[in-house]
Amino acid sequence: MSNVEPLAAPARSGDHAAMPARDCPLREGILEIPGEIALYHGGRLEGVRIAWRLIGAASAPVVCALGGISAHRRVCGTDDPRESWWSEIAGPGRPLDPAHLCILSFDFLGGSGESSPAPEASFPSISSYDQAEVLLRLINHLGIKSLKAIAGGSYGGMVALAFGELYPERVGHLIVIGASDRAHPMATAWRSIERRIVRFGIETGHPAQAIELARALAMTTYRSSEEFAARFAGAPAREAGTLVFPVERYLMARGRAYAGRYRPESFLCLSESIDLHRVDTTRIFVPTSAVGVREDLLVPLADVRAMVARLPSGRLYEISSVYGHDAFLKETEPLRAVFRSALEGSS
Repeated sequence: MSNVEPLAAPARSGDHAAMPARDCPLREGILEIPGEIALYHGGRLEGVRIAWRLIGAASAPVVCALGGISAHRRVCGTDDPRESWWSEIAGPGRPLDPAHLCILSFDFLGGSGESSPAPEASFPSISSYDQAEVLLRLINHLGIKSLKAIAGGSYGGMVALAFGELYPERVGHLIVIGASDRAHPMATAWRSIERRIVRFGIETGHPAQAIELARALAMTTYRSSEEFAARFAGAPAREAGTLVFPVERYLMARGRAYAGRYRPESFLCLSESIDLHRVDTTRIFVPTSAVGVREDLLVPLADVRAMVARLPSGRLYEISSVYGHDAFLKETEPLRAVFRSALEGSS
């Protein structure tokens, strides 16, 4: 196992230390980017502030962990597991173990993180390349010479691919789960309808209700039909004079929970970013482990296979999961083997 340059930079203005659950060393801070950022699809942003989090021993190899559009910097190590979006994969005894690795994460540009600029309806289009540039600025800020790996699920996998294309000398391995080099048109179709729902809600003064509906629709694409058949085959119940199906109750509950925590504008921004995503696989020379899920509705296994065939140094892992696209959040044991192989072999 080759080492990544240890964190040499001292804590800077806005940085602070703390001790999360299980006593894993933690550093957090805000990266303030001076001046303007020129965006890949046109437009500029100024006054950008990105919150970041680093958990694990400072001398350990650094792995950047990135998730879906709802993910944030709290990958693991919080007192409340519900606040850690990758608690099944990252944490003590998990595939990404802060006892052996230093796990870096940040709030996506345009996302719902506390420090992110609040994207309004006119917020510029954001590319996975823009997120990759933010990550580059962040590791420069922290004094990290190179990352041992970037582990990305869903949108985070897209950002990992973009970083690997732009900055191959700064990362040893890409672990890409439930993501490809471009969005499938059917997945874009679903997300386009979701965005239309949210825009209509904003225009009519009902943004919270709109994001509830959009998230409920999105949930039908994240999981498999097998899981829904096993969980929600029961008869409907009458509620307030209306018949409500079990799956309907579940979807709307998930929508309400989401609406209480995420900005509609951020949903629009990052949902669009997924559909704008397109990288040149022939220019990604970083060794890449790509995981395709047979039941994934959003990222068909055929697309992942085709991407790996185009990569100069790609390896394909195929898994089956009732969680469908959400397998990157749930499938601890199948992903443990992937992470072990990738991290032990990366340089």
